[in-house]
Amino acid sequence: MPLVELREVKKYYHNGEIPVRAVDGVSLQIEQGEFLVLAGPSGSGKTTLLNLIGGLDRPDSGEVWVDGDNLSQKDQKALSKIRRHKIGFIFQAYNLVPVLTAEENAEFVLMLNGIPAKERSQRVRALLREMGMSGLEYRKPGEMSGGQQQRIAVARAMVTEPVIILADEPTANLDSESSVNLLNLMRKFNEIKGTTFLFSSHDERVIHLARRIIYLRDGKIESDRRERP
Repeated sequence: MPLVELREVKKYYHNGEIPVRAVDGVSLQIEQGEFLVLAGPSGSGKTTLLNLIGGLDRPDSGEVWVDGDNLSQKDQKALSKIRRHKIGFIFQAYNLVPVLTAEENAEFVLMLNGIPAKERSQRVRALLREMGMSGLEYRKPGEMSGGQQQRIAVARAMVTEPVIILADEPTANLDSESSVNLLNLMRKFNEIKGTTFLFSSHDERVIHLARRIIYLRDGKIESDRRERP
């Protein structure tokens, strides 16, 4: 069974009286351990598709399966539990809590999941060491660079050991060096830990590193190709 499967998924929005086909009959399978990107022009449906896979939005028709769960049939409470335990999110705006330290931000989802404080701290600190972020545990977002903030966002997404991490334009607000460092970090975790990464991006650096590239246009898959093993 694929890790993620979409079956004839459609999602429409309305611009006044005009229906907009954000996702228009997409069928897709993603296997465990893939490192792939949804590419395409603005308005092609990349973010909407990512939100459907993350259970942040519901399809108008079709089915979205993640790790054996049919998200299309889950209520909000069940979807929230699936997101906390199975799906990691990385956003282009970082979405860190300004009043919390780096460590507190990274362990936030663990706290929601009821993990004891000592275990939370141990898991987060071990991960930050792996990421070369030791020494920043007590800094707040305003005291860190954009690249450092996005690394904390990656740590927050990874520390729960989700089945898939969804990254929506993760390099959009970063300079070139920070972007490359972040992408190499995520590629490393993909290769060593087998973490599945699905990006939404038009950044050529992301597309170049991806092993599979799905091009979207007008809510449909225009092409789906594997670049490298």
